[in-house]
Amino acid sequence: MSFQDVFWAAPPVSRTITAATVLLSVPGHLGFYSLAWVVFLKDYVFTIRQLPQIWRLVTCFFLTGPQLGLIMDPFFLYHYSSQLETGSPRFSAPGAYAFYLFFVASVIMLTGGIYLGGVTLLNPLSMALIYTFAQEDPNRVVSFFIVQMPAKYLPYASLAITYLLAGPFATMVQATGILAAHLYDFLDRIWPQFGGGQQWIRVPQFVQKTFATPGGTGQARTYGTAFGARAGGQRQTVQQNQTGSGGGWTSGSAWGSRGSGRRLGGE
Repeated sequence: MSFQDVFWAAPPVSRTITAATVLLSVPGHLGFYSLAWVVFLKDYVFTIRQLPQIWRLVTCFFLTGPQLGLIMDPFFLYHYSSQLETGSPRFSAPGAYAFYLFFVASVIMLTGGIYLGGVTLLNPLSMALIYTFAQEDPNRVVSFFIVQMPAKYLPYASLAITYLLAGPFATMVQATGILAAHLYDFLDRIWPQFGGGQQWIRVPQFVQKTFATPGGTGQARTYGTAFGARAGGQRQTVQQNQTGSGGGWTSGSAWGSRGSGRRLGGE
């Protein structure tokens, strides 16, 4: 099987964001262009003195750390993203996973970017994925380096490593990923199921139509095969035994210094 076959066989959203991370980060860290053009600097985005550089709202989510981070950050991003995209029943509806990423990225931008001043936000995005992954089955045993632990402790173990290697500011920025993922979980599951409230998270119709597969075609998932809507408009799902993954990893924040751990002009 060729690399092209492997790429197109991967989950579509996960392969897209991972490819964007590699294509944006590697040339920048190798010096082919200045990363200063793609990090988040709010004074260049929210301005009327010059043309707003609105691309920074997106590109800052696809910048890895230097050196070993060029390998580990995309790996962890794809690992957790693909686990959720194909293995989580809550993201079985067309476009549900893409909308989840948009939601958590928006919260991270407001808190970690605009409020705290983080300039690269891949770390908190990966942390949001780790937190949601852990919430799917909190008691499953996962690996954190050589340590075995319940999945529910994985996000906090990763934060501890970030604190030791990159300092308190990087840890605060990364923790906004937990805030974003928990807010999504609260609005999507906790409040409707346990609080008796309405479900605030609803995937817009245009997003569902964009990601809907042609009628009768299926997308393989770890818990079954999701089929696109047929003429009658009903969506069929062939349920199989759900296979949970016991593989847990730390986030890329454990590898080298982190871009999001520095304020603009800081050391």
